[in-house]
Amino acid sequence: MARETLCSSCALCLGGFHSCSCKKAKKTNPTCECIWVLLIFLIFFFTMIWMYITLILRNDIHNFNEEIFRLLGCWQDWSVVLIIVAAILLSYCALLVLLSMVLVVCARPLRLHCVHKVLIIFCAALVSLGMIGLDIKWKIEWAAVAISLQATSPFLHIGAVIGVSALAWVLAGYFWETKGKVLKGLVLVMYVLLVCALFVSPIFTASPCVMKASDLHPKPKIIGHRGAPMLAPENTMMSFQKMVESGGTVFETDVSVSLDGIPFLMHDETLRRTTNIKKFAELWFRDGENCTNFTWNDLRKLNAGDWFLERNPFGTNNLLSAADHEEVKKQKIPSLEEIVNACRDRNISLIFDLRQPPPGHPYNESFVNVTVSAILNTSISEELIFWLPDDNREEVMKRAPGFRQIYGRKRMKNDTLDAVNLSYTNLSVAEIRSYRKDNISVNLFVVNEAWLFSHLWCAGATSVTSNAFHLLKDLKRPIWLMDPDNYLIIWIVADVVAFIHIIWAFAIQKKCLQRREEESETVLLMKIENLVS
Repeated sequence: MARETLCSSCALCLGGFHSCSCKKAKKTNPTCECIWVLLIFLIFFFTMIWMYITLILRNDIHNFNEEIFRLLGCWQDWSVVLIIVAAILLSYCALLVLLSMVLVVCARPLRLHCVHKVLIIFCAALVSLGMIGLDIKWKIEWAAVAISLQATSPFLHIGAVIGVSALAWVLAGYFWETKGKVLKGLVLVMYVLLVCALFVSPIFTASPCVMKASDLHPKPKIIGHRGAPMLAPENTMMSFQKMVESGGTVFETDVSVSLDGIPFLMHDETLRRTTNIKKFAELWFRDGENCTNFTWNDLRKLNAGDWFLERNPFGTNNLLSAADHEEVKKQKIPSLEEIVNACRDRNISLIFDLRQPPPGHPYNESFVNVTVSAILNTSISEELIFWLPDDNREEVMKRAPGFRQIYGRKRMKNDTLDAVNLSYTNLSVAEIRSYRKDNISVNLFVVNEAWLFSHLWCAGATSVTSNAFHLLKDLKRPIWLMDPDNYLIIWIVADVVAFIHIIWAFAIQKKCLQRREEESETVLLMKIENLVS
């Protein structure tokens, strides 16, 4: 009796938060309660998906931050904002789900307060806006989400089985309590279909890291994306040096041609993000111009490091020593000749995107020839140059037959490609393995997270381009690798245990209902006896 009283008191307190009232609940509509319980669960699941997506977006969030800077002119790490907001929404929805489960199990009416109803609808609306915005402005990230689902499918399957089997307690309580046969049958059928789909889902999903260790390809080489941009300002000599110190052997960069024909390193179209152009009285009003409209003399005046200390773009400035801070402040925009000479002296390979100057620029048509000439004038071994630009490729091959030709597209019929450089979202696991089988090197960009690097390692990628060179270089093996036979055992055991748990939950809930009914009858008989006496 004491335990029943304690359970009743706890349920009353929880119901007080749920309904914003500690008074005993009046009779409510069971159908309406069921609808709100299902709605809370659906919105919780919806919010959990959004939380998952925000975590996956971290791999490419720097591109998003750069785009927002180009639009608004201010720098912010939006991954922090997205994750915090998603975590708050998910925590609130999880609390309502927990309260709903406890109240349903204790056979207490829900009476969800209108404030909670408004807030739960607000959560759904906010998450919907996030997904719509993602679909409109950053559609390619859906491919990244699909890859993450494939990469983590064994763990997601186990987690989903645990969650759905736990849900059995709530559904069982509702199933035995509800008198409406149609709604009760509909809920049961939907639940059974969901459970069956989860139990067999591994048949239709295949994570590349479910494989025998003996079949694992060698670790992909890591190409420094603009050097080591987490440890130094991107596309600077310091960034190059940090990459070399971390063990890098290939430097990836972006090349533009100045107004007077000097190829130099710059990723953005303008100088606004990665230089201090606004501090020069004779140049600040041109900060929105294309960087190729400046002479080399003007470009060499600019500092290319201060912005890195001011904005801390990757949140990694705490890794820099005092000497590093001083070195950052000295960085200038390097010319292509400088970086090629550095590659030659250290036997480092170079791959780059080549930006065509805008119409009216004196080198709008000859920018490829100017770039090739600048490289050939340095006496670097041609084998160290990975030529990526498609412009005038045949002419380049004639002038520099030793350049290694890298293609930024998928192979076509009768192609004889040696190497491709593509976004990791553009090639499936099957395509990667097909390319490797045909001796085609596969480089994928931009890979910053360990889970994605591990996924591509298991898939068989030759190399990846990364901002996080200093982190990925320390991985000795994929973060997880599972033997197919072991996974089969885990899959079967998880499904069997979940099935037994679901049957047990329904049986216990039925027994609890019968006990409550017996206790109610006993109380009623006692009242009748007292009344008669």
